[in-house]
Amino acid sequence: MQVETQTLMLIFFLLLLTVSVWKISAFLPNKPLADDDTTKESNEELLYLILKVIQESNGKIGSYELFKQVQEDENFDSKRFWRFNQNRVNQLLEYYYLQNEGVNSIEDIYKASKI
Repeated sequence: MQVETQTLMLIFFLLLLTVSVWKISAFLPNKPLADDDTTKESNEELLYLILKVIQESNGKIGSYELFKQVQEDENFDSKRFWRFNQNRVNQLLEYYYLQNEGVNSIEDIYKASKI
């Protein structure tokens, strides 16, 4: 039985493709990382901290001051939320605005907050 060159090439290609996929899959994360701050729970925790700071400031706070005060809060875990920045505050505020009708500003959040 004589095997053609094309058949050998196809067999080796499939074999090497399988080995490559197996090697690459070893580097893909299989479980959530300990410092992953993109999970739903992390977002809820950050949103809770933001709402808490808004309540403490009586709703009279700007976005940048909100960011700074959230970072200074005693419940803020800087090792877990090491990627937390001003843009993340804005994203969470926009998310809160979309989830709650009639809320369009930080002052509205203070008035409607249920903490």
